[in-house]
Amino acid sequence: MFSLTNYRLLIIIAVTILLKSNTLPISTSVSIQEDDLFASVAVLPLTLKGNLKALFNDRSEEPGNYSCTLSYNETSIPVQVKTRGHFRRLSGNCTYPPLLIQFDKKGVHLNTIFKEQKKLKLVMPCRGDEYVIREWLVYKIYNLLTPYSFKARLVNIKLEEDGNKKTNPAFYGILLEEESQMARRTEMISLEKKIQPQQTQAESFLTMAVFEYLIANTDWSTQYLQNIKLLAKDSSAVPIAVPYDFDHAGIVNAPYALPTEELQLQSLRERRYRGYCIKDIKQFEPVIAKFNQLKTEIYSLYTGCTLLDAKYIKNTTQFLDEFYTVINNPKLWQKEFAYPCNKNGTGNVIIKGLKTE
Repeated sequence: MFSLTNYRLLIIIAVTILLKSNTLPISTSVSIQEDDLFASVAVLPLTLKGNLKALFNDRSEEPGNYSCTLSYNETSIPVQVKTRGHFRRLSGNCTYPPLLIQFDKKGVHLNTIFKEQKKLKLVMPCRGDEYVIREWLVYKIYNLLTPYSFKARLVNIKLEEDGNKKTNPAFYGILLEEESQMARRTEMISLEKKIQPQQTQAESFLTMAVFEYLIANTDWSTQYLQNIKLLAKDSSAVPIAVPYDFDHAGIVNAPYALPTEELQLQSLRERRYRGYCIKDIKQFEPVIAKFNQLKTEIYSLYTGCTLLDAKYIKNTTQFLDEFYTVINNPKLWQKEFAYPCNKNGTGNVIIKGLKTE
């Protein structure tokens, strides 16, 4: 397995090459050891065909599997697909529910770009695929920070209903690495237990928590595994917290997203550090150094992406500027990151998850 230094170097080289070619930002999870699905720089065109009306209408707590065909270029693969998720699965919230694609156990897909996958999450647009692109870039930021992160591939999806010759316009989505695949890639195991944030690896948690602060995302907790997965070397090792599901982040600014009422935030774009109380504030210094080291690459993900409109790029660079102003002013970042120590604040409110009723 590559060292973190080599991992970052590959990302930086890839981003530099891509910006010079004036094309899309590269998947920041580049590694010669990885399969083609997440190593490629290109947007992947996909066609999903089947009884999609029944599939999309099945948003129950225990949705069924639907036989579909997944195609790219000249290759077609039989798959089983079902709806998943919580907030985005509800028809009152989103036009399309997120999907789980499961590949045939007989190995029909072994000669395709999906050869390393058993199943994949497919993030569908909730209300406009521009927000999908924005969320994809958030995954790219975290890929820059650590290999213990979910890989994401931007795709252009075309839907074909069985027995209907009508052509539907394609839209953007995200293929998201499945948890067990991430664990295998990083030579870890996944854990399913609710723990206190203090029980996770300290520096990795601080990196994750400052990253959530950067993107203005408060919709997470380790105590309830709310948009958090845990990785560890073995069942007795101290776990690493891995974040996912960023559509409620201020940097995405989706029209359906609102800050949790209990946090008493004025807007989705207001940042709130939601780590745990740390008396030795110097523990943040190597984390801040890491974000400063990657500043150019983080900005380049946005300024180099041709799928974003100019207004969003401008607003996002200003949003990033505000973050870097804070972390490069000791008085400001010490105040922000010490917020969980304030017993009268909301820094210790635990997010239990969105209600589904």
